[in-house]
Amino acid sequence: MIEMRVAGIALDAMSRTPVILLRDTTDRRQVPIYISREQANSIIAVLENQPAPRPLTHDLFVNLLDEWDMTLERVVIHSLQDNTYYALLTLSRGEIRRELDSRPSDAIAIALRLDAPIWVMEEVIAEASIPVDRDADEAETQAFQAFLANLNPSDFIQRGKSSTSNDPLESSDS
Repeated sequence: MIEMRVAGIALDAMSRTPVILLRDTTDRRQVPIYISREQANSIIAVLENQPAPRPLTHDLFVNLLDEWDMTLERVVIHSLQDNTYYALLTLSRGEIRRELDSRPSDAIAIALRLDAPIWVMEEVIAEASIPVDRDADEAETQAFQAFLANLNPSDFIQRGKSSTSNDPLESSDS
């Protein structure tokens, strides 16, 4: 799993649908998740510290957790199936820990309100992420290719073998 943070909300140029952008802590990868306008408004309200006059649904959930002395330990976006993301809220109360299925947009809105970490499974990142810093990605790829180009088979030969071998395939009978 890779920890991500909310980089912001954008609008898809074609559909004008809100997209939440999750970015890894190295600012190298970004995962776009399409969300509803209502979810976008709820997330923007937290990002911009705009309190609602009355508790919104996510605020109500946070209040409920607080009243029942529960903690949101983390959010995990664990899979992507048919262009739909799936998330879990990991909740705890004392020693009791439960995972609750959630839409990622709801999970993120709640995590932001509680300052809980947001994690994304590496498989999801591999499938859905877009590079943020293409130049850094290209430089890393070129450095790795140069490393591979300079490798020799002799680099893999073990140097300075000991005369006392524990290898059962080596026979001491000559």
